Amino acid sequence: MEYRQLGASGLKVPALSFGAGTFGGRGPLFSAWGKIESNEARRMVDICLDAGVTLFDTADVYSDGASEEVLGKAIQGKRQQLMISTKTTLPMGDGPHDGGSSRERLIRSCEASLRRLNTDHIDLYYLHAYDARTPVEEVLSTLDMLVRQGKIRYVGVSNFSGWQVMKSLSVADRYGYPRYITNQTYYSLVGRDYEWELMPLGQDQGLGAAVWSPLAWGRLTGKIRRGQPWPANSRLHETAQFAPPVDDEHLYRVVEVMEDIAAETQKTVPQIAINWLLSTTVSFDRFLSV
Repeated sequence: MEYRQLGASGLKVPALSFGAGTFGGRGPLFSAWGKIESNEARRMVDICLDAGVTLFDTADVYSDGASEEVLGKAIQGKRQQLMISTKTTLPMGDGPHDGGSSRERLIRSCEASLRRLNTDHIDLYYLHAYDARTPVEEVLSTLDMLVRQGKIRYVGVSNFSGWQVMKSLSVADRYGYPRYITNQTYYSLVGRDYEWELMPLGQDQGLGAAVWSPLAWGRLTGKIRRGQPWPANSRLHETAQFAPPVDDEHLYRVVEVMEDIAAETQKTVPQIAINWLLSTTVSFDRFLSV
């Protein structure tokens, strides 16, 4: 497995990581993604470790915490062999502190994730969204405290705009708070908005990229083709409403080109889609959560 330096940090991560969104299977979206429980999760973790995939990504909001719980059980006895990333900020309930990135929420969320994961630290802690109601200084000072306490090692963001990232990095530099080292972002052959602003920002500021849904929410599996219905067992029947949008004609044109390349190289369409992402690194490192 190839390891890459993550942004302007000392953290080295595998080029491929494992996304645990299918663990737990609670709620309308996540139950459609998958309903993997502890025994199968342990087997999948072992397969990943044997292949050198040592980073496992989850979030508190995935299956209302069940993903973290299943992952925590699956890694028992293996914690020193792997890294964990998880996320917070998105609402977990209707209470006044059940969403956002206030000091109250971040401390409670971090402690809850540590309990569910059955670990004493989180290697990479993401903010799952920008909280416009909480001062950036409060957010970053709290993350700084959690780092100093040893509960988290590195921090990152997801679903931030360019100005939100830059404001945060400016405040971090001003007060000596931890800088975000990576942006977890959607990026695929049919979803390339990341290239417009966030990619050059990452290059300039040393912000790595953790790519989610490299197969465009299952659309680049080679099973979605022009003039054909979706396969009966496709998750898209239940999850397409939550997916990043893509124009059907654009999708079909891209897939048809990929099929030509697949025939020429004797590779599969998903292999081509993933290899394209892995090979598009310019001057900073990127890894995929699949």
